[in-house]
Amino acid sequence: MNLTISGHHLEVTPALRSYVTNKFDRISRHFDQVVDIKVILTVEKLKEKENRQRAECNIHVKGNDLFAESAHSDLYAAVDDLVDKLDRQVGRYKGRVQDHKHDSAKRLDVT
Repeated sequence: MNLTISGHHLEVTPALRSYVTNKFDRISRHFDQVVDIKVILTVEKLKEKENRQRAECNIHVKGNDLFAESAHSDLYAAVDDLVDKLDRQVGRYKGRVQDHKHDSAKRLDVT
């Protein structure tokens, strides 16, 4: 799994990088077919202070791409919300991939 973390109008500190890495370990633990994760952390130049910090992510899994974004006044809270959204998406994708709804053949007792 390749994890790329970049910042836009923001310097990605080692503490922030390790926090994001630890959070995204949860996704790779739930689903092992993750190929690539790209995280973009952004501080927007808005006049209001609410929801200035944004976190967005593209995940490339085997056969599909998943995207989520989150905005919050705190960047760490935005990352937490982002990981929760992606965890739900990966869980749904994993269920679709592994769901084998084949009806089993019924035995008929013919006597």
